[in-house]
Amino acid sequence: MPLTVLSVAYPFAPVGPDAVGGAEQVLSTLDHALVEAGHRSLVVACEGSSVAGTLLPVHTVRGRIDDAVRAAVHATVRRTIRAALARHQVDLVHLHGIDFADYLPPPGVPALATLHLPPGWYPPDALAPKRPDTHLVCVSASQHRVCPPSVRLLPPIANGVAVERFAARLTKRRFALTMSRVCPEKGIHLALDASKRAGLPLLIGGQVFPYPEHERYFASKVRPRLTGGSRFLGPVGGARKRRLLAAAQCLLVPSLAPETSSLVAMEAMASGTPVVAFPNGALPELVEPGVTGFLVRDASEMADAIANAARLDPEACRAAARMRFSARRMAADYLDLYTRLAGRNLQAGAA
Repeated sequence: MPLTVLSVAYPFAPVGPDAVGGAEQVLSTLDHALVEAGHRSLVVACEGSSVAGTLLPVHTVRGRIDDAVRAAVHATVRRTIRAALARHQVDLVHLHGIDFADYLPPPGVPALATLHLPPGWYPPDALAPKRPDTHLVCVSASQHRVCPPSVRLLPPIANGVAVERFAARLTKRRFALTMSRVCPEKGIHLALDASKRAGLPLLIGGQVFPYPEHERYFASKVRPRLTGGSRFLGPVGGARKRRLLAAAQCLLVPSLAPETSSLVAMEAMASGTPVVAFPNGALPELVEPGVTGFLVRDASEMADAIANAARLDPEACRAAARMRFSARRMAADYLDLYTRLAGRNLQAGAA
């Protein structure tokens, strides 16, 4: 029997296959998988999002995001969710934003929140929801291990990417690449330092969101280091992203945060490009040192690994990605969970 799933995005970032944020990319993958499987997908997300199902748009925020703006947007999201529940026979609400606890649906329909970010970044109440029939799921084993124990916490569902989209084989060129949000915890300034030591330019794909701290970081730590051919490209998607990933000597993931996953690391390996990363969070689960990349402790070790990355076999990277990082596997795991949670609710209602 077809399901109707209402997915709720983080309301300040657009959803789509080429979204900057991992949460938005995962939501996009699940939205497309629902439609392809014959289910109904409703998506609450900001204007400008690209979805396979039906977009229920929230007004896009222009300018800086402060507490007053957040409160107004959260109120809009709550109204949009309530309207969707009143109009449609929704079987499950799936929330993806770090602020999901601010717009949980009213009791009734089962709700699932995917924790895309480190558990310590969520308010404690969000990880122990009082709303009935509300469940939490992590995106990696390492993230699951550090979550506070709770009966609401389900077994993790590891992220995946459309590995078949990254099959292009291009001649490797002399540049390193990093792709992420541009903010202090992503450590892009350290990647710039490492690439300079290695004598290789760094190309940076990403976005500076309109938070004061992010803008200050770009102006003070990133822009002054854009020398020697290193460049900030802005948001990169589609065919251009695939070309850059396939041609890069390596992808750098210099994150200082306990990363819960890394879609771009998976995409790089699927493109035949090794990954050089700090061993934070789930990254040791993804990178096999000496085969698909290197785990390093600082910018100096990262510089050495950039040089050594040219010696790794691109086919070993591709094989690992095909075996471990399939988006089809991720989508199948979520659709199975949707069916089980919706069925549990229907049985409870029948009783």
